[in-house]
Amino acid sequence: MSEITVEQLDPSVKSLYDKAQAAVQKSNPGYAVKLLLSVVKDAPGFLEGRQLLRKCEAAATGGAKKKSGGLFGMKTGGGLGTMKISSAVKKDPLAALPLIESELESDPYNPEVNEVLYNAFVSLDWIDSAAFALETVRRGHPEQTKLMHKLADFYLAHGRSMNAAEVYRDIIKHDPTDSVAIKGEKDSTARASMEKQKWGENTDMKDLMRNKGEFEEMEKKSRTGLTREQLEERRDDLATKYAEDQNNLAVVKELASVYERLESWTEARDFYEWAFSLSNGDVALRTKADAMSDKAKELEMAELERRAQENPDDPEVKAMLEERRQTRIQEAVADATRRMEQNPTDPVLRYELGKALYDAGDYSGAIPQLQQAKRNPHIQSKVLLLLGRTFKAKGMLDMGVKQLESALEDLISMDNVKKEVLYEKGLLHEEMDDKEAAIACFKEIYEVDYGYRDVAQRVESSYGG
Repeated sequence: MSEITVEQLDPSVKSLYDKAQAAVQKSNPGYAVKLLLSVVKDAPGFLEGRQLLRKCEAAATGGAKKKSGGLFGMKTGGGLGTMKISSAVKKDPLAALPLIESELESDPYNPEVNEVLYNAFVSLDWIDSAAFALETVRRGHPEQTKLMHKLADFYLAHGRSMNAAEVYRDIIKHDPTDSVAIKGEKDSTARASMEKQKWGENTDMKDLMRNKGEFEEMEKKSRTGLTREQLEERRDDLATKYAEDQNNLAVVKELASVYERLESWTEARDFYEWAFSLSNGDVALRTKADAMSDKAKELEMAELERRAQENPDDPEVKAMLEERRQTRIQEAVADATRRMEQNPTDPVLRYELGKALYDAGDYSGAIPQLQQAKRNPHIQSKVLLLLGRTFKAKGMLDMGVKQLESALEDLISMDNVKKEVLYEKGLLHEEMDDKEAAIACFKEIYEVDYGYRDVAQRVESSYGG
């Protein structure tokens, strides 16, 4: 079985698909979802139907849900666990597709479940469908940069360099310090230019690159992502080399990267820190070490939250969780302060400190840090968004609106950032009892994304419906 188009549908399935489209036209996404689930069950390779299904699910459920902080493999949406579905994918990826769709029905943008769907499609060699699974995460949770890197790698492995460049650009929006994404965007754009000019098969790529090292690096990034077993094998090989020479920077850096991809955050942190020491102060490695430290702490917090959910009446677990939360907030402020003091001219570090202070409830302390962070145009929009929220928290609503208006000046396309800014601005206008201005913000979102949060309910209720 392979991917198919609407013209290749069985007549009975085509009839269901037509009914689903009619339901969409009548603004009945819930009914359309039921029909489309049957369509993709009977015609699993029908990507166009799956794409419409996802749009209808988003409209019916209200769009992307905020991640709860749960661990991969926990129950999602009251259905099967992702680990169970992953096991089903390994046994029979085609048979597992309906199980995956049952999970996505209530949370269509769920990153973990969509990654399982991606793995199923890769096993079936359905290229466009695999890309769609991760593109769904990109639409709903673009902050999931690990999956965005996987999507970019996938595009590169299948000769879609321009798509990869676009994904890298999204990663940079959320993490301007991601050196892999920065270089990946440049390499992918260059490769896309070559592809456009039909270079490649009849041209020696090494001659087109400025040096052999750049070519080899680009080739390395273009390979399909390694499986966990392959990563573990690579880790063991590198560990042997590391034992022979613990000061080999290249080995230490790659070993850190492998541990990161294995999600062994503590080991990744340790090796990135050692690489930083060997590099005589490579800031990118210091940043990586800090990021791995944050991941390790997040994992610890998630485990405590899991225990609290499983033991809701245990006061000891509750106390441990609350204590860890407070400690984590204090650690975040201390870590962000340290990083900023090491490089006080870096606007990104100023933003991170401002965010940590905001999370700690120190709004007055956050404001000057965020104001200095505005110097970096790559993060200006999210800085202004947080500034707006900070002024809102201080009760300075008019100043909050002003920050969000400044953010909107540079946001042209209706992406997730612009939707978030408009939504926050609408909430501020509501608090200021300016219902007309609030609805105007919500309408802008409604016109392009019916399923975003609760804008449909807000807009339609304003008409007395």
